[in-house]
Amino acid sequence: MPIRPYGTDSPSHPLQDVTRLAEMRAVHSAFLYLHNQEMEFRRWQRQVTEIPSPPFGEGARSQWLGERFTALGLDNVHTDELGNVFGLLENGRHEPFLGVSAHLDTVFPIGTRLETREEGNRLFGPGISDNSAGITALLAVASALKRSQLQLARNIVFIGNVGEEGEGNLRGMRHIFSSEPWRDAIHSLLVIDGAGTDTYVTQALGSRRFEISFRGPGGHSWSDFGVPNPIILLSRALARFSEGQVPESPRTTYNIGVIQGGTSVNSIPESAAARVDLRSASRQELQRLEERLRECVHEAWSEQGAAHRGSEPKARFAIESIGDRPAAELVPDARILKVVKAVDTHLRIQSIPRLASTDANVPLALGKEATTIGAGGDGGGAHTLREWYDCANRDLGLKRILLILLALAGVHE
Repeated sequence: MPIRPYGTDSPSHPLQDVTRLAEMRAVHSAFLYLHNQEMEFRRWQRQVTEIPSPPFGEGARSQWLGERFTALGLDNVHTDELGNVFGLLENGRHEPFLGVSAHLDTVFPIGTRLETREEGNRLFGPGISDNSAGITALLAVASALKRSQLQLARNIVFIGNVGEEGEGNLRGMRHIFSSEPWRDAIHSLLVIDGAGTDTYVTQALGSRRFEISFRGPGGHSWSDFGVPNPIILLSRALARFSEGQVPESPRTTYNIGVIQGGTSVNSIPESAAARVDLRSASRQELQRLEERLRECVHEAWSEQGAAHRGSEPKARFAIESIGDRPAAELVPDARILKVVKAVDTHLRIQSIPRLASTDANVPLALGKEATTIGAGGDGGGAHTLREWYDCANRDLGLKRILLILLALAGVHE
């Protein structure tokens, strides 16, 4: 009997579907492949880690992944204008796609030494876990599915996307879900990011980032005393903003992470700027926090003293958005959530839901089903030069990904 995509016209419980899938001979063969190919997966992981992929500079890594997709035999392998890479596993019918993705970019600027090394089960290197582990899992599962020759009831598109980290601002995923053909073609998305098997994302953490700047005429600290000082104005605005209260539930936070301005101790600066990060699980609280930030900046500007000379203009200010990630939530009865829980029950994985800012933010904000899980194994030191990934039990994470995809896509025996 065919195992249809759970939640369509299948009357069975998702755990029953997952159990039946896991008992199929072809799935057992896929599991064995995922276990036996660990040395190959390590080679892929170290190889991709050593390819620079800074924000807005993912081209070389996009090319590498496209070549791997082609070598694995995926259909219609191509790269879009931003550098997102696609490889298809099609069943010959025009049906919605199930998407599975891993981001290609890292936080490390061009010029960073990206050497990797291996000590026992541990791999070391900048980005080796976040997200070379995810890219490796994407390739491993694609290879296992291609080799299994399972007849899927739904098409799958494998995606290596750009622009997840920092000021990338989810640009790769935004582009995918804002343009044809993928905007309407991808029905749901499984995101693979980092290591582990113990969590799954049910809430998308929203964030908004701004650069606040003040500019004035500047001058000498003695002869031009009284000219509006951008550093003082900026400091007043930030101090006033920091005095505000934020709710503990829904959790809401802010941070002033960068501040700069001035040239010397005896010069009134011409400019000063700061970068501010606002986060919340609630769109409403995020909006309130942004409004308060804008109010504090405007108040500091409006209270500046008279200019040193009547003809001198007052200082000016600007608030520039440098990042915006939408807050959203997966509905409790979402099909993808039920499948993840069923797979974890079958594999005896103890996992918990979590709140996070990932590529899943974009489809979740559009009302689509999406979640983010790890690639298996373990990792640490993310976003540092000391980053590591432990390959022990990687195959458990890969089995988890494979079963989730098969349960969501459905299989014709």
